[in-house]
Amino acid sequence: MADDVNGAVSQRPRVVVGISGASGVIYGVRTLDALRDLGVESHLVVTRAALMTLSQETDLSADDLMGRADVAHRLADVGATIASGSFRTLGMIVAPCSVRTMSEIATGVTSSLLTRAADVTLKERRPLVLMVRETPLHLGHLRTLVALAEMGAVIAPPVPAFYARPDTLSDVVDQSVGRALDALGLDWSAVRRWEGLKPE
Repeated sequence: MADDVNGAVSQRPRVVVGISGASGVIYGVRTLDALRDLGVESHLVVTRAALMTLSQETDLSADDLMGRADVAHRLADVGATIASGSFRTLGMIVAPCSVRTMSEIATGVTSSLLTRAADVTLKERRPLVLMVRETPLHLGHLRTLVALAEMGAVIAPPVPAFYARPDTLSDVVDQSVGRALDALGLDWSAVRRWEGLKPE
């Protein structure tokens, strides 16, 4: 249970979802869909670059995206509930996570509600899952990722799991999203679990 915006008690668990400007905005979209399937209250914050990517990579509008969340916060609203550690959540997923976003989180010098909410998640020792979307990575990127891992973040690049025998791109996306949700203790039915080697 957790306190809602008005101080009443909410029975639903909450997850913060950040969508930054890296390619792969569909990971954030499907994370919101998965949370709805699971009955988890979603709190969304989206960067301006992410909205540009949304228009390039999907047929969704900004309103379509915001409508998938239970609560959509403005990027500049640093007074929003998710900017405070007293607003209890299961954690946060940034999907996708751009290099700029991961770098801000790593330094603690946050310039938006998205990176502030991520910083709060770390300081409260809640799971912060970063679906970092960049390749190849240079040494500076790798050192930043090490620093984030040392702070407690879960680095979860969205990579295909071929043992799941995906038939479509949607299968690949959902598998990565589901594995990211695993880090928050959420079990989404779209994930295909490893069941051991099949007999030849």
